[in-house]
Amino acid sequence: MKKLLKTTKFPPEFDTRIDMRRFKLEVLLPWINQQVSKYLGFEDEVVIGYVESQLQGESGSGKSSTARLITGLLPATAGQVLYDGEALPADFRQRSKEQLRRIQMIYQIPDTALNPRQRIVDIIGRPLTFYLGLKGKAMRARVAELLEMIELDPATFMERQPRELSGGQKQRICIARALAADPQLIICDEVTSALDQLVAEGVLKLLNRIQQQLGVAYLFITHDVATVRAIADEVVVMQRGRVVDRGSRSAIFTPPYQDYTGLLFSSEPEMDPDWLDHLLAERAALIP
Repeated sequence: MKKLLKTTKFPPEFDTRIDMRRFKLEVLLPWINQQVSKYLGFEDEVVIGYVESQLQGESGSGKSSTARLITGLLPATAGQVLYDGEALPADFRQRSKEQLRRIQMIYQIPDTALNPRQRIVDIIGRPLTFYLGLKGKAMRARVAELLEMIELDPATFMERQPRELSGGQKQRICIARALAADPQLIICDEVTSALDQLVAEGVLKLLNRIQQQLGVAYLFITHDVATVRAIADEVVVMQRGRVVDRGSRSAIFTPPYQDYTGLLFSSEPEMDPDWLDHLLAERAALIP
């Protein structure tokens, strides 16, 4: 991968670097907490991103906290986030409109991410007005384009409210709202975990198509090994607030595994259509 900026070594108290094709995002955040005083990440410089990076680990490993630190929703008590060499303010309220626009986020539960009293046109239209200054007919026309992009009919869905949509449709609206800002990076925080398998597969295919069309970069946060195996370019594995493994998808999924990475992979359920025959055979072998 061609690096966009000259790399620099950092001391051990700094950590994760995410380097995407269209820009550079460096996360240099020591994890300092009243209850847990551990560093989040690597002990030296490392590139962990291409067009699509995966942040993986069990629940409570620090994945979502990392996303909130990047977006400024959870201000860091130490360290910094650099975007194209520019240090972003730790608190999102202190960031400029342009800094906010370039990094958007799609949340895990669409029911809590969407205002239930607003129409879909208002939900998607708000970032169009805030970031791009679109109003009136121009705003509605762009909302219609975004609805078509996420495979929802504008005439049918534009005036609806979230309560009138299915779970998969709500998550697609969240995707459209993130795209409305014309971002360079979208952080996807467990975006399919609340959906059934078929709907989740449709959402992942949609995100892949949008990426091919727009060139937007994704940082996926997930504990689902199957999702990582299907879509990641680069993988970072976290455990208890620390990055314990990283590499390209092929490198991560090629044995021998790092200890914790191997444990994650072994916990993935496997479908065996002949499980009953195998079980009966094992039991028959125990009978003298």
